[in-house]
Amino acid sequence: MEIQIRPYQTEDTQAILDIINHNILHSTALYDYNIRSYEQQKTILEDKVNKNFPVIVAEYNNQVVGFGMYSEFRFREAYKFTVEHSVYVNENFHGKGIGKLLLQELISLARKQKLHTMIAVIDAENQSSVEFHEKFGFKTVGIIKESGFKFDRWLDSVFMQLILE
Repeated sequence: MEIQIRPYQTEDTQAILDIINHNILHSTALYDYNIRSYEQQKTILEDKVNKNFPVIVAEYNNQVVGFGMYSEFRFREAYKFTVEHSVYVNENFHGKGIGKLLLQELISLARKQKLHTMIAVIDAENQSSVEFHEKFGFKTVGIIKESGFKFDRWLDSVFMQLILE
């Protein structure tokens, strides 16, 4: 299976939106309740690009099957070397190494931008994502209990960190 990783283009917005909205409706990967509109998602992506943060896509047979990005962790100046990232893969393409390719590229881009720390915020129920990040050297640095509420239950957030060398 030949997967190409490339920068986001506006034409990718609908495929990214479909992946995001599926996760909003069916998972705790996103703590959003309401699906996003095309314009909302396009604005989010363009904001990241305009701030010189990468948005990348994984493409298979000319179809976007996943995407990744990072941006500010917090908005104070002293955090400027720390970013929070996201990686999402279309549900029909899980387990095919696409997330791995996306995260490898994000880590590489963060190093090129001379960033110091990458943060992942993961729902504690998503143990596969925790294990996935551990394979890249991320360490669990904290758990915030009952920090989210979705699907009629309290959710814990796991904070994982990779210090880039």
